[in-house]
This record gives sequence, structure tokens and C-alpha cells, in this order.
Amino acid sequence: MRFDVLTLFPEIPEAFFKTSIMAKAVEKGIISCNLVNIRDFAFDKHRSCDDIVYGGGAGMLLLPEPLSLALDSVNASSKRVIYVTPSGKPFNQELAKELSSEEEVVFVCGRYEGIDQRIIDEYVDDEISVGDYVMSSGELAALVIIDAVYRLIDGVISGESLEEESFSGFLLEYPQYTRPRNFKGKEVPEVLLSGHHLNIHKWRLKKRIEKTLKTRPDLIEKARNCGMWTKEAEKILKEFENE
Repeated sequence: MRFDVLTLFPEIPEAFFKTSIMAKAVEKGIISCNLVNIRDFAFDKHRSCDDIVYGGGAGMLLLPEPLSLALDSVNASSKRVIYVTPSGKPFNQELAKELSSEEEVVFVCGRYEGIDQRIIDEYVDDEISVGDYVMSSGELAALVIIDAVYRLIDGVISGESLEEESFSGFLLEYPQYTRPRNFKGKEVPEVLLSGHHLNIHKWRLKKRIEKTLKTRPDLIEKARNCGMWTKEAEKILKEFENE
């Protein structure tokens, strides 16, 4: 999979692509990245890429000309183009899975007050929000999406690691423990030391449901609507409701 990232500050995403699991995925050829500096397409000697907003108001807006040329340089018209913005549709695990099936994705990283609407109309396929808050860095928002997407691609992370993490089956992840068995008087749950795989599975499922019910009860209804809610899960849920 290839990520084209259009930005005024390529040094921000560059560090991510050279670190940890992503660096290994790039080395294996599973992932490739192309960091495009929008300033390289500016017209003046100062490499200006922003200007005042028509109609007045605070802040500056990215100029459409350099951004358009940057998009053309990566053949954006033939790829899926994402603009990360607080006014976009919410990003979630389902959308991450959808994007992981793409061969190439282009990210436009906004700055200041954002980008000219004509760029959105001409090039952008998806406006996506990573949360109900505002950031100064479109690069960080884009990296949130990239990180959630690339790890779902075959060969990056083992399938087993993805099976029972948060949002798989619309349930949050169960608690996890490592050595030592006793930490500041707190013991690892005995069932996890038993080696009894069925009991461990039941304990983990119960903890996933308990966590989801407490933190994100809306996900349980989603699991039901998508046919991913099992009889075993329903039995455990009723036990919680009867307590």
C-alpha cells in the first residue's frame, strides 16, 4: 500500500515512517510513502502557500494553486484523496478496514484555517475527522488514520494480534497482564495462570463485555445490528444486568 502525504512540514510524518513497526513494513515493501512538500509548488521566492480568507475572519487559508499542483504531481485524480478536517465524517475502525483495501491513498494535511473549498470540490473523496476537537497540525491527524489503516494490511501485524483487540466484533479489549505475578500487592487473575484455554476465553469475553458496557454501551447495539453478537455474549450480558 502506498501513502502520498501532502504537507507543509514533511519532517513531521517522515519520523513516523522511519520508526518501529511502520519502518519494518516499509523495509519489507508492504508499505511505501511519498512525502510531498506543498511549498515546492509555490510561485514566489518566499514559497508562500497561504493567504487571507475572502469575506473576512481570522487566520489564513492554504492557497489553491500550489496545493492543486502538488495533487496533480501524485496523480490524485486516479486515487482516493482524504482531507482530514474537524468538519469531516467520524473516523472509526470500520472506515480503517475499508481504507486498508485501497492500493494508494492521498492525504491532504491542512494548516491554519484549512484549505480552499474549490480544492475539496475538485479533488477530495473523503473529508474525515479524528474527533470532536481542533488541532493545529493536519499531519498528526493524518498519521492517526494512517496508523490505524496500515496495521490492518496483511504482513504488518499477525492476524492473531488483531482478532481480540478493541473494536473487533464491536467489543473493547480485555485487561492484560505480564510479569511479575504480584505487583504492589495486586495479583494476576488466577484464571490466566491456569492454562485452561476455554476458561481463559470465557474470562476474556466477560471482561470485554464488562468494559464495553461501562465505557461504550452503544457498541453492543452495533454488534447486534451487524449480526456479530453471539448467544454466549448475550448470556454474559444478562448476568451483568441481573447483578
